[in-house]
Amino acid sequence: MANIASARKRARQAEKRRQHNASLRSELRSAVKSVKKAIAGGDKEAAKTVFQRAAGVIDSIADKQIIHKNKAARHKSRLAAALKAMA
Repeated sequence: MANIASARKRARQAEKRRQHNASLRSELRSAVKSVKKAIAGGDKEAAKTVFQRAAGVIDSIADKQIIHKNKAARHKSRLAAALKAMA
């Protein structure tokens, strides 16, 4: 454990930030999972609306630099391709 006051403060801040980032990453995974579930359900219109909401979440998390912008683009691209492949 840190002994200097400033180091203790940085440890507190780092832990708070880690928990915040973890919750955002969890939100991202939930959004992706909800789109996959909607696609598996077979209702294309419902899947489209869920995808649009998820794309906003993905972009928001990439803007906050929780994930890289290319990773966000890859997630959206794969989900869009899966949506397009629906009959």
